[in-house]
Amino acid sequence: MHRTPGWVRPVLGAALAVLGSVLALHSAASIEVFVVLVSAGLVALGVARIAGALGRDGDGEGTWPWLEGGSGALLVVAGIAALLWRGTTLPVLAACVAVLLLVTGATSLAALFRKTPVHRAAALLGGLAAVLAGLLVMFWPRLTLWAFGVVFGGWLVFAGLHMLVGFLARRRGPGGRAGGRWREFGRVAGSAVALLMAVAMVALTAFIHAGDPRLVPDAFYTPPTDVPSEPGRLLRAELLGSGVPANAEAWRILYTTTNPDGSPAVASGSVVVPRDRGEAPLPVVSMAHGTKGIVPRCAPSLSPQPFEDGPAAALRELVSQGWAGVMTDYVGLGTAGPHPYLVGEAEGRNVLDAHRAARRLEGIALRGDAVIWGHSQGGHGALFSAAIARDYAPEIGVLGVAALAPASNLEDLALGVKDDAAGKVVSSYIAASWEELFPALGVGSLLTPGYAGAVERIGELCFGGRDALSAIVGGTQLFDAVLPASALHGPLGAKLRENSVAMDIGYPLFVGQGLADQLVKPGMQRNWVAARCAAGQEMEYREYQGLDHMPLVQDDSPLIRDLVAWANDRLQGREPVDTCP
Repeated sequence: MHRTPGWVRPVLGAALAVLGSVLALHSAASIEVFVVLVSAGLVALGVARIAGALGRDGDGEGTWPWLEGGSGALLVVAGIAALLWRGTTLPVLAACVAVLLLVTGATSLAALFRKTPVHRAAALLGGLAAVLAGLLVMFWPRLTLWAFGVVFGGWLVFAGLHMLVGFLARRRGPGGRAGGRWREFGRVAGSAVALLMAVAMVALTAFIHAGDPRLVPDAFYTPPTDVPSEPGRLLRAELLGSGVPANAEAWRILYTTTNPDGSPAVASGSVVVPRDRGEAPLPVVSMAHGTKGIVPRCAPSLSPQPFEDGPAAALRELVSQGWAGVMTDYVGLGTAGPHPYLVGEAEGRNVLDAHRAARRLEGIALRGDAVIWGHSQGGHGALFSAAIARDYAPEIGVLGVAALAPASNLEDLALGVKDDAAGKVVSSYIAASWEELFPALGVGSLLTPGYAGAVERIGELCFGGRDALSAIVGGTQLFDAVLPASALHGPLGAKLRENSVAMDIGYPLFVGQGLADQLVKPGMQRNWVAARCAAGQEMEYREYQGLDHMPLVQDDSPLIRDLVAWANDRLQGREPVDTCP
């Protein structure tokens, strides 16, 4: 077996290029798709190396045929094993690909001893590219499926095109001389591109994992020594200078509120009002923000854009019409934690107490009633705010509550997003926050074995800017759910149900849901809406075709127009719409 049929190399080259392209473009797809693509790539590349070792044609490309053939056999075995041995798929794939790249680099660098300058240049560039990519896969401390898929997919494309160019170049020109020139150019150019890709991947991966500059809450967020126990007391206020809507003024505030266990707490937030406001009390929209993280530096009031969460365009429109906006950061964001992530009653208290505190700002007159709204985690908080308002803050008149893609059923949410990268970030936030808030639950012991370190790392990241990207790609390195389904059956499941929205909202209720939402699934929301309607709840429920979780509240979303009209209807006392059957 000294030759392989002539058609084998171009077929294998085309297969490698196609597989590599699909893998690089779909490396953030589901785990199952990813494993199939990588396994197929390993097998195809292994067969190509075996064919290359058996089909030496005197072109001087191979240095150690036995090493090339042996590594090819290893890749075929690894590709098959990856499909059968799911529990350790990522470590196995990473090790095999790293070995492949390092062996490829070593054999390429060995070709530096050849006589022709073209061979030496191609060997040096290609060898350095392979070694650098291999080291990236092997030693990067937070390897992600995305980075791994792009590195390996790019390498498959390079290997496939190299085989195709070599095959086509042999068939050009008399005596192969023109083909030889094409092959020489292809070697150097392809190797240079591969080296640039490897360097770019190292730089990009470092950029992603670096996250955002680490903000540190300043002295404003440190409560005074003597903190009153009365919730809703304004402790201090300070003008905001950035991210304020046009023709408006804004402050960050520090105020008293209540912890989940009922003990006094301190939270921060922000208030925005129109610059030209007259003396009449302003109508208020009290906002609960979506997931931002669980550590103090993730507070929206610390951000350069403190009012860009959720339906920001709707807020700007209402402020331009003479409304005031009040938004809590929640306890533990800005102020000392722990942050009660998706703990409904705590979120509701934080929202209501922010409104109480904002009414104590000097020189500003706010109405005693309010419209409450929130997106995602904020939708969850808005619903709980309305549910507890009559008992916790009876002096606040709730005109209505709007929940946009709310986390309404936490148990279904945890089950529905357990395999998605963003869902694993949410699960990590729940696990890290609740481990500190509810130590009796023993959430840390319920995590998938080996995931504690990843959960801790994700918990230190905010869900915004580069931090969000770093958190998402961190979630892709977790092959299985952060909290397995079995963990939800005991006390943790009971606590999730306790913090789901299963109470009557005695105010006009608007719920908006994007039908392309990959985080808060439309099916889960429909089931919740049906259950609440059956329980006698009245609500206006609207679905928005083709909108995912974040696009639902972006400036060009049709929801913005609907939300502004709904808020003004509540202010005017118009009869709410009820879409329940």
